[in-house]
Amino acid sequence: MALKPIFTDLPIKVAKRGFYSGFNLDVTLSSKIIIGLLVIWAVAFPANAGRVLGDFNSFILTNFATWYVGVMLFFVVVCVGLAVWPSAGRLKLGLPDDVPEFDNFSWFSMMFGAGIGVGMLTWAVAEPIYHFNTNPDVISGAATAAGADNAMNAFKWSYLHWGLTAWSAYAIAGLGLAFFAYRRSLPLTIRSSLTPLFGARLSGPLGHLIDAVAVVATILGVAQTLGFGVNQFIDGLARIGFGDWLMQTDAEGAVTPSVMGILVAIFIIMGASTLSALSGVGKGIKWLSNINMVLSIFLLGFLMIFGATFFGAQAFFVGIWDYLIALPGMMVTVYSDDGTETGAALASWQGGWTVFYWAWWVAFAPFVGLFLARISKGRTIREFVLGAILVPSLMCFVWFAWAGGTAIDLEQSGQAGGAIFNATDGGKIFAMTDALIGNPILQYGMAVIIVILLMTYLVTSADSAVLIVNTINAAGDEGPKARPHIIFWGVALGAVVAALLIIGGIGAIQTAMVIGALPFSVVMVLMAVSLIKAIYYDSRRVQAGMPTTAEPNVEGLQHQVGAEQERPATTI
Repeated sequence: MALKPIFTDLPIKVAKRGFYSGFNLDVTLSSKIIIGLLVIWAVAFPANAGRVLGDFNSFILTNFATWYVGVMLFFVVVCVGLAVWPSAGRLKLGLPDDVPEFDNFSWFSMMFGAGIGVGMLTWAVAEPIYHFNTNPDVISGAATAAGADNAMNAFKWSYLHWGLTAWSAYAIAGLGLAFFAYRRSLPLTIRSSLTPLFGARLSGPLGHLIDAVAVVATILGVAQTLGFGVNQFIDGLARIGFGDWLMQTDAEGAVTPSVMGILVAIFIIMGASTLSALSGVGKGIKWLSNINMVLSIFLLGFLMIFGATFFGAQAFFVGIWDYLIALPGMMVTVYSDDGTETGAALASWQGGWTVFYWAWWVAFAPFVGLFLARISKGRTIREFVLGAILVPSLMCFVWFAWAGGTAIDLEQSGQAGGAIFNATDGGKIFAMTDALIGNPILQYGMAVIIVILLMTYLVTSADSAVLIVNTINAAGDEGPKARPHIIFWGVALGAVVAALLIIGGIGAIQTAMVIGALPFSVVMVLMAVSLIKAIYYDSRRVQAGMPTTAEPNVEGLQHQVGAEQERPATTI
């Protein structure tokens, strides 16, 4: 069969005039309606929303565990294959003369800050502490809860959730977007990554549906991250003296953020993130990413020097070794409720942790992937895969080893006196630094640094998400967006987080996110297949002397289509 030329023409309708000028109405309005209805439903009918969302969540976690485990394994295999595939690894994500826009430090800073950075301040301490008490090894009787023989297991399971597998999902999304946007000069939007499979049909309803699903998944995935961060931010504000009104104690004695605390925190974070988004990627987001990377290095350096230095080193090196040895088994194992107490406990643990994380990373992938693509133009596929998977994974391992290791060491030695175990997930890092430092003045100073660091991470994630959503809605246009649309999505994202936190706490956000991630997981599998197909046929085109890249459309030609205009993605 004769080779076809590369596909370079994907017109996407955008409004010609009015409030939505430059935006695709099908994607923009449908995603706004879905998010708006979710917020209204959650606020007006909280009990019904909580019950229905909970039933859906239980169904997905129970019936799609195998799907999510298989999907994430597939992403890892594809990424490894692309990195070692010689002809694929050398391909540049751009035209032959393109060079990276950002230096390596800013590139890594933005990847880590927008991708997982905010989660480090919550889960680098909370997750190893949790897995130190219970994990599949403990449940199956192979290790002792909170025992010395279970210490490295705590890190093995933490690394599973935050390491190579998570970043492989992001890399697949980023590669698919960057490849077709910068080599084919197609619009920087999700549908473009599926052109080898569906071609020109993506200009119509199918493409609109794919982009709308990506927008909804992005909002819910980022809302999940912000939900954890907002709870921790409120806890931090209360600790540094902003008032007890930020927290409340329920009838069972559990301390949670108050409604007023949630609203104030959302106002601060989303206000700052919207202002940053208005300044664009090269200004506000870049500078915030650099600031939080510097503060992160300071905090991490403090823990490495004054915390559990040697235990942290053991958790890093031995933990990574244990993780890599166990990784193949952990990635393919699906626990099922076989009617025994152990089987039920294992299935419940996997649904609540691993499957939930896989859904979270899938929901987060359109946001992180498009952002990674945006900042990675001019880099090779091999450079992208290694940079976007290995470096952030190692950063996560370092955080978990010394932050989580210090927490476990303080509890094992009795110095913490159970304070870390008993603190909320968001409060564990504050309890750890309090137990480590001892001096009230220094404790307060460290709490202030953590709160500032947390806010920069939250703002970086939120403003990046707002820009990404507007890029998808604008048919891949990376240029400046109208201020009202940036403000709208900043408010909408804040409203989703606030509404779901108020009606059901972080659990409500988790539920909505898991539901939103399922359809996009199908899109991501197709993205990976599409990318492999494109690279394979490009290698054949090279042998046949055919072009494999396309110059972007510089003439700005537009074709009138009814009440809207059709933006040609490229010239052929």
